[in-house]
Amino acid sequence: MTALDAIILGLLEGAAEFLPISSTGHLILASDLLAIPDSAFLTSFIIAIQFGAIAAVLITYWKSFLNIEVLKRLFVAFLPTAVIGFTLYPLIKDVLLKSELTVVIALFVGGILLIIFELLHKEPVQPTETDSFATIPYRKAFLVGLFQSIAVIPGVSRSAATIMGGLLLGIRRTAIVEFSFLLAVPTMGAATSYDLLKNYESFVDADIGVLAIGMVTAFITALLVLRLFLSFIKRYTFIPFGVYRIVLAGVFFFLVLY
Repeated sequence: MTALDAIILGLLEGAAEFLPISSTGHLILASDLLAIPDSAFLTSFIIAIQFGAIAAVLITYWKSFLNIEVLKRLFVAFLPTAVIGFTLYPLIKDVLLKSELTVVIALFVGGILLIIFELLHKEPVQPTETDSFATIPYRKAFLVGLFQSIAVIPGVSRSAATIMGGLLLGIRRTAIVEFSFLLAVPTMGAATSYDLLKNYESFVDADIGVLAIGMVTAFITALLVLRLFLSFIKRYTFIPFGVYRIVLAGVFFFLVLY
């Protein structure tokens, strides 16, 4: 993998991590288009580069991580994904992250579900206990974590799963989107740390430099996207993202996989 490859993938990661379009799916498809050789480092790169994006969350929402009520809810939401991700790690690492077809199917099906959901969903009119992510009931936080665990399948989108799950539970749109941002920190932080601990000895010096370039690029891009996405959801639905997922899945299938 070259430095240019790392920059391209970093831009994709930073732009897609918090949007309901699956950053991991984009990285897998882009790696194929860039003809990056399949290797253990590539799959580790796809996992670890997400640390750059979550660093942007830490910078943007650092005050929220000093709130004990927020931290308790994040811990409860993180538990399901931690258990499922740890249990299925070999399957995720060695099978799912190497399957372009899995990504394409997940993008396509997820796009349809996203459009249908937005057409049917109605936001609560009256104030509720979930107007703020700091007051989400623990039961709902746990259920959001269960929805997030579906995103171990690349192409599903962690943010789409948590946001749609939260909306189904009656959580305010802005609250669940920001909670999804915050939940990325323990989730992606744990995934990155676990993978690096298991595989860092196989990295060469060049790999470390390429990974650093990708992380920095993802960090800078994510800082910009976080603000833009929050502004977007205050005025629009996620239907454009659903359409985008369907189009991307179709284009990649017919140009590459068909």
